[in-house]
Amino acid sequence: MTRPTPLSTDVLIVGGGINGAGIARDAAGRGLSVVLCEKDDLAQHTSSASTKLIHGGLRYLEHYEFNLVRKALIEREVLLRAAPHIMWPMRFVMPHDRGQRPAWMIRAGLYLYDFLAKREILPGSGAIDLRTHAAGKPLKPEFTRGFIYSDGWVDDARLVVLNARDAADRGAQVFTHTACESAQRVGDRWQARLRRADGSAIEVSARALVNAAGPWAAHFLKEAVAQPTGKALRLVKGSHIVVKKMFDHPYAYIFQNPDGRIVFAIDYEQDFTLVGTTDLEYTGDTNKVAIDQSEIDYLCRLTERYFRKPLQPSDVVWSYSGVRPLLEDDSANASEITRDYKLAIEGDSAPLLSVFGGKITTFRKLAEEAVDMIAPKLGNTRGTWTEHACLPGGDLYGSPQHRAVLEFDGWVAALQQEYAWLPPKLVARYARAYGTRTHKILEGRRSVADMGEVLAEGLYEAELDYLTKCEWATSGADILWRRSKLGLHLPAGSEQKIDQWIARTQQ
Repeated sequence: MTRPTPLSTDVLIVGGGINGAGIARDAAGRGLSVVLCEKDDLAQHTSSASTKLIHGGLRYLEHYEFNLVRKALIEREVLLRAAPHIMWPMRFVMPHDRGQRPAWMIRAGLYLYDFLAKREILPGSGAIDLRTHAAGKPLKPEFTRGFIYSDGWVDDARLVVLNARDAADRGAQVFTHTACESAQRVGDRWQARLRRADGSAIEVSARALVNAAGPWAAHFLKEAVAQPTGKALRLVKGSHIVVKKMFDHPYAYIFQNPDGRIVFAIDYEQDFTLVGTTDLEYTGDTNKVAIDQSEIDYLCRLTERYFRKPLQPSDVVWSYSGVRPLLEDDSANASEITRDYKLAIEGDSAPLLSVFGGKITTFRKLAEEAVDMIAPKLGNTRGTWTEHACLPGGDLYGSPQHRAVLEFDGWVAALQQEYAWLPPKLVARYARAYGTRTHKILEGRRSVADMGEVLAEGLYEAELDYLTKCEWATSGADILWRRSKLGLHLPAGSEQKIDQWIARTQQ
């Protein structure tokens, strides 16, 4: 029996998290042929388990990581312009506790945060009186002073999917539920074997290999490539809890715990509040990461310190956890480990590039630097391009510009008028998830009857068809917990109904 002809490509990328998807997009946009494989769903692990912030990392200033903070602050506005549908500005309130640093020192830190990088979209920081400010109402009365500053919010899982979608639109081939079980250099190419969930194999011949396996990066090098790394990673688990809405204002909170950790409380999915994160060293199975009762207790105890009505463990309606692969340093405390990244490349012929560390805010810059390292070795000299490019659906008013972020509500109102035959709330949800790609979902449809079967309230066949055909969704979990967070809003059994629909329609 003859073996099938290997799939030939310039770059094989292993890992479908934010770094792998970002590198695939950048490389494909420079004219390189790309194959990306992910052993599970896109963003199934670390990249959908963040606090969902596009931020400079205010607390990193305490550790003098000025270059990392500046790099992240620059990227913050680049990303807001690129994807105004899945990202938006957010104002954060920091109540001042007498046990913390003096107020003048915090104000100086915020001043530095404001001016480390140019701001064109986000307003600056300031001091507020919590006795009169809306954000003070849910807090205990002893908190009378506070500070306010700006950062951004992102739908992290959708950010990954949109990068993969853009990569595919530029010619990349994306294989989900497909693991890379082996890769070896043969002459000037990598010969790799991918294994699908159904057991079938795909042979790939690539001119370059990118290891963007996140928490599995070191394991991939050792087991699949037979090339152990000298880079040390510390796996740190971060867990979040979701509870019913704790406050009725648009501000988020950033709290400094006495143990030095930072915890956020953020308005989430209209009806909920997101509280997190924890930072714990992790040595367990990276495929089975879940919150511990001690983490739930820790986050609830923190709310006792600040809120008039603190949380109880019984208030938790959902939780999620992820493991962050952070660069090993001398930090004793997991929360103090650097969030910067390291790109390691070796070999002029058939290069191997490995990604270690990183944070979601700097993924685009990481991807750009990664392709800058690979492309010349493949004879590709095309310049960088992603800084001024929209992600799919983000071109509300054409190429990236401030008005797309600042005038998003006006764009949604126009979209609701265009599709007046649909409930306005549904159109608004589509706008947030899909931006201008809403038109693709609704193409050729003129009435609710044209939307197809209703799987659950507000979830029509038209949307499911788009997600399975254009966004690699293969299960109800993909759709309800990564492509959206509808799982928080829909009744029990909705996931199974979607699984049945997929099985029925994808035969």
